[in-house]
Amino acid sequence: MTQRYLSHGKILLTGEYLILHGALALAMPLKLGQSLEVETLPSCDNRLNWEAFQPQGHWFSATIDKNNLQTIATDDAPKARKLCEVLNALKELNPALFHGHDLHFSTHLDFHPEWGLGSSSTLIANLSQWAKVDPYKLLKLSFGGSGYDIACATATSPLFYRLIEGQPQITPAPFAPSFADMLHFVYQGKKQNSAKEVAAFKERMSHMDFMKEIDAISAISRALSDSRDLQDFCSLLNTHEAILSRCLGREPLQMQFPDFEGCLKSLGAWGGDFMLAATPWPESRVKAYFEAFKLPVIIPYREWVS
Repeated sequence: MTQRYLSHGKILLTGEYLILHGALALAMPLKLGQSLEVETLPSCDNRLNWEAFQPQGHWFSATIDKNNLQTIATDDAPKARKLCEVLNALKELNPALFHGHDLHFSTHLDFHPEWGLGSSSTLIANLSQWAKVDPYKLLKLSFGGSGYDIACATATSPLFYRLIEGQPQITPAPFAPSFADMLHFVYQGKKQNSAKEVAAFKERMSHMDFMKEIDAISAISRALSDSRDLQDFCSLLNTHEAILSRCLGREPLQMQFPDFEGCLKSLGAWGGDFMLAATPWPESRVKAYFEAFKLPVIIPYREWVS
């Protein structure tokens, strides 16, 4: 018997860093995601076989002892260790999960793992569906984070996400920009370590009060969903960047590209991952501009977002 699950990747448009402290964020599920197939094998050798694939082909594989959830063999020890952590957390939530026949797991990622689009969150969401456990509890026991990416994993349209006393509050967001053809995702070429970035920001927050900034970001998230033209959209994004710039003590992304017409918005951790480029320029000019900076991965908004 084979069971199959599919979860969506994600983009966080607003609220990065401050989402963990109560800011209302606007997030979008992507057409891209990750699938999981779980096959029950006829053998009873107390083995769990794992194969993971990415767009370029094989990603990593592991054989795991089903009794103690420790690696027997693998071609990528760090990934196998993290996988075992996740499986142990899964077992904590459902102790009877790995009893019985051996299992074969196969995952297929639609995007490159280094792009920061949710390789971890889609895994958590898929495993939670298979094991019938709370994905937010599994996230807390494994990778940690705000959980907005878990909300996106099973969503079909943009959403507002907020943590209230540590509990996720999710509502639909009416974000369907008429100027979507003027939006592009540009990969900055460096995957950020979100955990390290968040830890550094928490240290900064321990010495400063950002309540006004949290309220301002929440207001921008709401206003963005009602944007009717590119000028209004860019004005809100520029204000968002300025607020986060003050919070982080780092210059806005636009400063690195001063002659770009339109606006640029960091997505996720600052300094890497993707950015959103909003501009009246035609797609050919957008590509030529960023390729001159050796940033060749440029994705039209409609290619990823429904």
